[in-house]
Amino acid sequence: MLLDFTVANYRSIKDEVILTLIADQGKEHRSTNVVNAESIERRRPIDAVRSAVIYGANGAGKTNILRALGAMKSIVIDSARGLNELPVEGFRFDETTSYRPTTLEATVLGTDGIRYRFGFKATKDAIIEEWLYAWPRGRLQTWYERRDSKFEFGQKLFGDREVWRRATRPDTLFLSTAVRLNSDQLRPLYEWFSRYLHVTTPGRWSRSITLDCYEDGRKNSILNFLRSADIGISDLKIKREEPEQSSIASSVSEGIGDRFRGRLIDALTTVTLTHETNDGTKGDLDIEEESDGTQKLFALAGPWLDSLRNGYVLVVDELHDNLHPKLVRFLIDCFHNPELNRKCAQLVFSTHDTSVLSQRVFRRDQVWFCERDETLATSLFALSEFKVRKGVSNLERAYLSGRYGALPFLIPERLLSHVAN
Repeated sequence: MLLDFTVANYRSIKDEVILTLIADQGKEHRSTNVVNAESIERRRPIDAVRSAVIYGANGAGKTNILRALGAMKSIVIDSARGLNELPVEGFRFDETTSYRPTTLEATVLGTDGIRYRFGFKATKDAIIEEWLYAWPRGRLQTWYERRDSKFEFGQKLFGDREVWRRATRPDTLFLSTAVRLNSDQLRPLYEWFSRYLHVTTPGRWSRSITLDCYEDGRKNSILNFLRSADIGISDLKIKREEPEQSSIASSVSEGIGDRFRGRLIDALTTVTLTHETNDGTKGDLDIEEESDGTQKLFALAGPWLDSLRNGYVLVVDELHDNLHPKLVRFLIDCFHNPELNRKCAQLVFSTHDTSVLSQRVFRRDQVWFCERDETLATSLFALSEFKVRKGVSNLERAYLSGRYGALPFLIPERLLSHVAN
């Protein structure tokens, strides 16, 4: 479970911004949109929201906030394997920040139910600082702190600490190195990043996760998901070509990376969706013949079902893309339904779809706004910072009228003068 995320000096983000999923004291939608982490941690209860949405103009930095989470995951997983350079980039529009380290920090509940606060500062070439604090019994413990090559270890961090320290390269996280060298104590935090945090990137969705669900015997789950969205699907058939029979597979090296795996699986797989009319007439369509929205919804079925089934944190940029507003609402409601979301899965997403910006859908502490200031730097603030009358205010109208900011500033006169000249 993600409790909060902090990022500073990353792409359009200059100063520190904090996205928190810890619920405030508000009582609205508490039985559906809030989960009590006591059922996981069983030591000190924490109320967290099941979803968070970010609104803002194009170019305001919404994607960069979500992308920073992906960069943190990548460094945790891949730094011990060796990277040509770490995937960070400082704020470019200030000469004092462009070469300074990026700060990434997250507070999470690990796979062992312990609350951790883990973070680091990094340039493209090195980890400058790194720290890890834990609350295994509800009390704060410092497990380690790192500044350049100097480490300070807390008494509660066990194992071959000096061996791990010596094995940690300047461009590698101590966390990743220690887990690679069999630290059982640090593994639950590492596994949270590697298994439970799923960050998507903008662009065409791969169908690979949905196809994996199908092959795992969950065809009916996929069908029920599609039928619930009311897109007129009565059946589906999937045929996967054996890799050795494909010219595509033969042109790819055995060391294929994960980011290419989805494209390869898509190319090797034929998906046919069956539609049925009211009088029982059936017809098949190849997935490529379906609308962009139907194709995306099919691709989303796997990530949604997997997240709800396993309690993942799913991070999605531009959820609204190619989807009807009612389908966006359907996808959000899956996470807010305690019967469907029994493992405390969370959805963090950005969107321009204001039809779901409503007190019928979200609590105020679930809605965030992102905007760019006069220095081109990204800022992030919550709806809960504004005074909103419960159950009365039209949030969509208020946002579009400019009450909360985070809107594009349009100047059509500039275009008219250009055309006139």
